Amino acid sequence: MVKVIIDKEWCKGCGLCVHVCPKGGLQTAKKLNEKGYFPAEKCKTVRCTGCGMCMLVCPDMAIQLVDDDEI
Repeated sequence: MVKVIIDKEWCKGCGLCVHVCPKGGLQTAKKLNEKGYFPAEKCKTVRCTGCGMCMLVCPDMAIQLVDDDEI
């Protein structure tokens, strides 16, 4: 199984990943990061399919996909 890891301190909250996720598995956080942005975060109710679209569109390279075996 693939897991999405978002570095909330690198994320500038542009929302590209939120809009491109085919399952609607990402959302904008309600809490600011240290730089003053609302970063993306995973939705707790939606399961990631591991398509990688969020990682591909992220301009800040704040998203990684990793296998559960690597964690």
